[in-house]
Amino acid sequence: EVYFKNLSKQKQKEVMEKNGNHHKLRVCVATCNRADYSKLAPIMFGIKAEPQFFELDVVVLGSHLIDDYGNTYRMIEQDDFDIHTRLHTIVRGEDEAAMVESVGLALVKLPDVLNRLKPDIMIVHGDRFDALALATSAALMNIRILHIEGGEVSGTIDDSIRHAITKLAHYHVCCTRSAEQHLIAMCEDHDRILLAGCPSYDKLLSAKNKDYMSIIRMWIGEDVKTRDYIVALQHPVTTDIKHSIKMFELTLDALISFNKRTLVLFPNVDAGDKEMVRVMRKKGIEHHPNFRAVKHVPFDQFIQLVAHAGCMIGNSSCGVREVGAFGTPVINLGTRQTGRETGENVLHVRDADTQDKILHALQLQFGKQYPCSKIYGDGNAVPRILKFLKSIDLKEPLQKKFCFPPVKDNISQDIDHILETQSALAVDLGGTNLRVAIVSMKGEIVKKYTQLNPKTYEDRLELILKMCIEAASEAVNVNCRILGVGISTGGRVNPREGIVLHSTKLIQEWSSVDLRTPISDALHLPVWVDNDGNCAALAERKFGHGKGIENFVTLITGTGIGGGIVHQHELIHGSSFCAAELGHIVVSLDGPECLCGSQGCIEAYASGIALQREAKKLHDEDLLLVEGMSMKKEEVVSAAHLIQAAKLGNAKADSILKTAGTALGLGVVNILHTMNPSLVILSGVLASHYVNAVKDVINRQALSSVKTVDVVVSNLADPALLGAASLVLDYTTRRIY
Repeated sequence: EVYFKNLSKQKQKEVMEKNGNHHKLRVCVATCNRADYSKLAPIMFGIKAEPQFFELDVVVLGSHLIDDYGNTYRMIEQDDFDIHTRLHTIVRGEDEAAMVESVGLALVKLPDVLNRLKPDIMIVHGDRFDALALATSAALMNIRILHIEGGEVSGTIDDSIRHAITKLAHYHVCCTRSAEQHLIAMCEDHDRILLAGCPSYDKLLSAKNKDYMSIIRMWIGEDVKTRDYIVALQHPVTTDIKHSIKMFELTLDALISFNKRTLVLFPNVDAGDKEMVRVMRKKGIEHHPNFRAVKHVPFDQFIQLVAHAGCMIGNSSCGVREVGAFGTPVINLGTRQTGRETGENVLHVRDADTQDKILHALQLQFGKQYPCSKIYGDGNAVPRILKFLKSIDLKEPLQKKFCFPPVKDNISQDIDHILETQSALAVDLGGTNLRVAIVSMKGEIVKKYTQLNPKTYEDRLELILKMCIEAASEAVNVNCRILGVGISTGGRVNPREGIVLHSTKLIQEWSSVDLRTPISDALHLPVWVDNDGNCAALAERKFGHGKGIENFVTLITGTGIGGGIVHQHELIHGSSFCAAELGHIVVSLDGPECLCGSQGCIEAYASGIALQREAKKLHDEDLLLVEGMSMKKEEVVSAAHLIQAAKLGNAKADSILKTAGTALGLGVVNILHTMNPSLVILSGVLASHYVNAVKDVINRQALSSVKTVDVVVSNLADPALLGAASLVLDYTTRRIY
């Protein structure tokens, strides 16, 4: 051990001699706000711990020095760092102009500071407008710049600022392999890029085992338990301030309705931040018994709060980066973090334009526990950065060079993509069979299990759990990572709660059944539930003819008649979750009785049950069988026999099928006149027998403005299972949003 320590010292000595007569590297670290300090502090501690190699100068500016944001420079002093210079650079204001003026003020003040300090290198973090002023000043004054967290992708103006700083910086410390590849693609010198991971992860990955209950009690309240509170942190989106203020209002309304203890942090200094604070005060957040509104929480304590929260909500980069280290559920709102790499714990609410959307996301995420993610670091960033700093040769030319040759291909891959295929557990509850399948992101059914559907609630739920657990275990063997469980079932379903409200007569003891809770508790996975017709429409939207179509309708023609409606790319559920009960569109006032109790429904004419009823009537009158047909004595008459008889020339059977096709066609015409879709997809075993009849009725009965609609037969082999899978695959997060 002594030998290796001496060897290390000798190598470091050689580097120092290379830099000229034992010259210590003079490092200026400039911090602008609480967020960047959480990333810079571990590096500052590392630099301070090696005074034989480095001299540290700390410059504080930006929101650190503003009382409205907690005077966070004090935490730098509490960490025992000497602050060399304090620069008041924030121009008060509520619009974009104030940000520009703040950059200008910083550019005016910084040259004098840098002339006095004469640093060898300046460390700049991230993508804030203050950081752009720092990088611009240093570059124009021929000071080397080390940029932390370059190459990442996100929304708003921050993206442009981050990439602008990259072009000014001489050295780059990035956190992920993708960020490294982006830097190379931006023509940065590969030799000057360090893939180190995020410095804050050096603290994060050792933080969760510390005492945390006292911190939770101090910030949330005495009677709060772990995983039973929410942390909210939302900032203005400077490229669309008005929308981001509205989204913040909806977020607060959803949090008030959700009725859980919530810690709300004040937003960053950005155009629109004052308006967000006014929204908080207008809604009485600071005096609401469920809320604590604070300007700042020290990073060490903030770590503990998010590590043990039931959920974090907002649009802060902390949610999509640091919180993944603990597997805490996160709801990322809007576009501010678009493009960020995220772990499985993040649920993106792309258009958070209604309170219900945000509330639904809270119901899905709150209290879950996801696998911990190390996308952004492994806890060893600081040693790598210090080693990188020591390797900098100050004798090298200051002028940076850009590498314009083609980007090098990166052969390394994320371990998840090497070993596992992201997949869903799909459950289809039919009138006869209960099926569970492992379905990949591409719609491939990797493995399928089938059992008879039990007649009682207890037996059915027990079998679902048993089959799901078996499939989840088998998923490991077939290299699939299960992201969640999607369930397709007959009847009326409340997808927000995961409850079957009323079942069809084909599935007994299946009303007011909570499917989400027992399955989620048993498998520790998120669970989605929806009606089988809606699932068929979702399957078409993701894997079938409906892919990329804005408005279309799917009709299932099987034992019953069902369907789903997609309008403006979204599935319609209706105010009482009864939308798209297409089988019960009435096409005749005195038609046959339907299972729903009404008369003349499409289902009473065109369903498998209806065709079987007519086939039995013909058989009883000895009018079904024709030459070329035969039936065993014990064989049950079915719709298939009616179709076979019609094909073999049975005029009565053919007439029944034509009537059924006409009834279905009239129903489709009603849908066209109501929804005006551009596509109608017929799915199920009877679809191919009805498609021509439906087209004929449209040509005869529909208004000329809707006759151009496309009517096609689904090409999906298993729409129920694929639709159940798409419930999961469409709503669980991707790594790239």
